Amino acid sequence: MKRDFFESEHEEFRTAVRQFVARELAPHASIHREQKGIGRGPWRAAGEQGFLGFMMPERFGGGGINDFRFNAVFGEELATLAYGYASAFGLNLDVMSPYLLDFTNEEQKHRWIPKFCTGELIVALAMTEPGAGSDVAALTTNAKRRNGGWVLNGSKIFITNGAVADLVIVAATTDSVKKARGLTLFAVEAQTPGFARGKKLDKVGQPEVDATELFLDDVEVSDANVIGDVDAGFGYMMKGLAQERLSVAIAAVADGYAVFEETLRYVKERSAFGQAIGSFQHSRFQMATMWTELDVARSYVDACLKSHVFGELDGVTAAKAKYVATETENRVLDGCVQLFGGYGYMKEYRVARAWMDGRVTRIFAGTNEIMREVIGRGLGL
Repeated sequence: MKRDFFESEHEEFRTAVRQFVARELAPHASIHREQKGIGRGPWRAAGEQGFLGFMMPERFGGGGINDFRFNAVFGEELATLAYGYASAFGLNLDVMSPYLLDFTNEEQKHRWIPKFCTGELIVALAMTEPGAGSDVAALTTNAKRRNGGWVLNGSKIFITNGAVADLVIVAATTDSVKKARGLTLFAVEAQTPGFARGKKLDKVGQPEVDATELFLDDVEVSDANVIGDVDAGFGYMMKGLAQERLSVAIAAVADGYAVFEETLRYVKERSAFGQAIGSFQHSRFQMATMWTELDVARSYVDACLKSHVFGELDGVTAAKAKYVATETENRVLDGCVQLFGGYGYMKEYRVARAWMDGRVTRIFAGTNEIMREVIGRGLGL
């Protein structure tokens, strides 16, 4: 189905991103998987090409472009290689950039955004905890006043880019009585005494992006590193969820298409019982079903993208996009593994790796059970 919302400048940007992926990522993909992360080189390379700061104001070294279609193009092209790359870079572009741009004061912007644009400053969000999961009200990491500043104690888990982040925005309880409404965001610099990283977690999929446990043991943070207002952190985190979930949906559909197209080539070339396996009715019907489902999912996600560009995307609609895109992605990936047969279970094949990578998309950015809860509440139920 023809996509008519992207203009010539977006397609030119897509070409540049494809060249970046082919030059900086694809040749080193096996190394990235082995070392459980992309390291810092690709970040600098992306920064040099202006891929990390195009949405930031020009006065901070950015491109001054407020058009999420560029974010969508970047995420799609990264996910076409492997979803892990979309997760790594997408966290910075789609999730963390609004924190730095919308919730920081002028001094903080000058301190962090220029290096963010060049890839010198990688930023992570530390919200999830071992005993809390999706329940923000159950967070136990706390921040207490001491000597005119704050002292943070607690731990976080499953933190994307946690192993390489230079700046971590930590959600901590500053008013235990208010629970979720008593959360504050603190910018913790990686070299701060008392801040420590655990080893990279051994995930089932997406090895290109690291996930780490973080520890805060009497970490002292000054008021200069408080993000926004005290006790207002919950509201800040909620404001970014729609964009984050749209970002996940965009990459999920792109991932599904990439593996589907690889499978289409395979079923045309692979023979069994004297004919291409794609010519068997079951294979043909399965491919037809997956193609249709991907087109339907992309049409809805593209409509959400258009709505977001115009500033009209709401939380319920974004939850629908994340839900339908990731469910579709996972059905397609599973179907593609089946069509590849035994080869589809081998890690050397993209389809097997994508199958492992895609499973977590139904969990992160809010589980799909949470998505259905959000959607159901939108019905007044």
